[in-house]
Amino acid sequence: MSQSNNALCANTLLMVPPSCFKFNTETGADNEFQHHLNMTDAELQKRATQEFDNMVARLRKFGANVLVFDDPQDNTPDAVFPNNWFSTDGNGNVYIYPMVCENRQREVKPEALVKFLEEHQYQVKNIIDVRSLAVDKAKLEGTGAMVFDHRNNSIYAAISQRCNQVLLEQCAQRLQVNEVLAFDTLLASGQPVYHTNVMLSVGDDYAIVCAESIVSEHRQQVLESLKDKRIIEISLEQLTAFCGNVLQICNADGKKALVMSQTAFDAFTHEQKETLAKSGDLLAIDVPTIEAVGGGSVRCMLAEIFLP
Repeated sequence: MSQSNNALCANTLLMVPPSCFKFNTETGADNEFQHHLNMTDAELQKRATQEFDNMVARLRKFGANVLVFDDPQDNTPDAVFPNNWFSTDGNGNVYIYPMVCENRQREVKPEALVKFLEEHQYQVKNIIDVRSLAVDKAKLEGTGAMVFDHRNNSIYAAISQRCNQVLLEQCAQRLQVNEVLAFDTLLASGQPVYHTNVMLSVGDDYAIVCAESIVSEHRQQVLESLKDKRIIEISLEQLTAFCGNVLQICNADGKKALVMSQTAFDAFTHEQKETLAKSGDLLAIDVPTIEAVGGGSVRCMLAEIFLP
């Protein structure tokens, strides 16, 4: 067990190996970031596993406590993105979320998760199943849909079929947050951003935001609410390079890092990197296969453990 998980950034992170990794046709319906690569499923899985193992090693080298939840998976191509189906808090609560796609719903294993966490000396006091609040098949895909500002105890959420506004408000009451800022987004395709955490990252003292992707009537309100942070505005092009998919973590000594993919690191400008470096080491990890085929990047691969 790690020495500390302060309220603002986690130093314990749960990851799930990509044991069934391949192109997910179900999620591909609204995830424009997914691409077919010209290789066999076996080759895809081999590459994804190498990228995963390297990421675990890099995070551990920084001093993060990485828990690898290697529960048997069956036809769950996106299991490598566990942040969509559960989250935790410092009061011992584990929240379970409803996901859109049927093959992603198979990833959700609350009993196995709790047993695993307790085996690692974490205290789970309550399981709060947000799925039980959902009416009319409403969905809310965890910290993909909700980006937390832990310092201000608030939530940012881009409304989409993966983030239902009514369910979001109900869930926020259970999470006991001070404020929920829900907004609409629009990409060049005419579709909303599929997950908030690809266009927004909020840390202790910084915010990466693709303001261009927020509809004009909501844009100023979002930017205004972030004004206590150093704001790094990214373009739509940088959005597609996963520059918004960044997570601030800390190690047991309290040293901070911003975890991002090598793709994102390469797409940030020199000035943007200098600004971001004020908030922690820039930890760039190469996950090109997982990004291209899975349509998610390193932040999506990390579930923060805030449990006592």
